[in-house]
Amino acid sequence: MKSVVVGVHLRAEDVEPVTKAIPVGDLWFSVVEVDDDRPLADRDLLLQVAKIRAGLLERATFIAVRYGYTLSGAPAPSPARWREILETNRNNVEMTLKVASASPKPRPRREDFTSGAAYLRALHESAAVVDDAFKQAAETTIHPIEHRWIPRDNASLEMASLIPRSRVGEVRAAAEQLKRDFPRIPFLLSGPWPLEVFADADHE
Repeated sequence: MKSVVVGVHLRAEDVEPVTKAIPVGDLWFSVVEVDDDRPLADRDLLLQVAKIRAGLLERATFIAVRYGYTLSGAPAPSPARWREILETNRNNVEMTLKVASASPKPRPRREDFTSGAAYLRALHESAAVVDDAFKQAAETTIHPIEHRWIPRDNASLEMASLIPRSRVGEVRAAAEQLKRDFPRIPFLLSGPWPLEVFADADHE
C-alpha cells in the first residue's frame, strides 16, 4: 500500500474519521491509502480524493498538498511555518476568481529566441491582461483579507483571495454583483478551498 497525502492539519481530529491521519512533527498529514499497483491518475481515485478534501475542509482549514505526493516511509519534517500558518488562518479559506483576458496573445515559443532573457520578456508581455476597472472593483467588492493576482496563462488571470469562512456567502453575492456591473467580462468564482496560495510552504 502507498499513502497519498491530501493535506497538513493542526490536529488529528481535524482529519479522522474522514480519512487516516499520520503524525508529522507536531502536525498531521491526511492520507488516502492506495494499492501499490493502482495508478494515481485513476478517475475513481481522483473523485475519491476530491470528496475527502471537501469533507476535510468542512471540519477545519488545512494546507493542501500537491496531488501525487506519496509516503513510502516516515514523513519528512514539516516546515516550521506550517503551524503558524494554520493557527493564523484557522477560520479562513481561499477563493479564486478566474478572469478571461481582454486580449489573449499567443504564447511565445522558446525556440524563437536566442536568449533566455528575451524569452522571459516575451512571456511576460504575453501574460493575460484584465480591465483595470474590473480588477479594482473585484478587490473592493470581494474585500479579501489578502489577495494576489496570478497570471495562469496567456488567456486568463486569477485573483486568489483569503476569506473568512463566515464571509463565503457574501463573496458569492459580490461575484453576482460583479456580473451585473461588468456583463462583458467573463469570470468564474470558485471555492472555498484549503490553503495553497497563502500557505507559503509548498511540499514537493
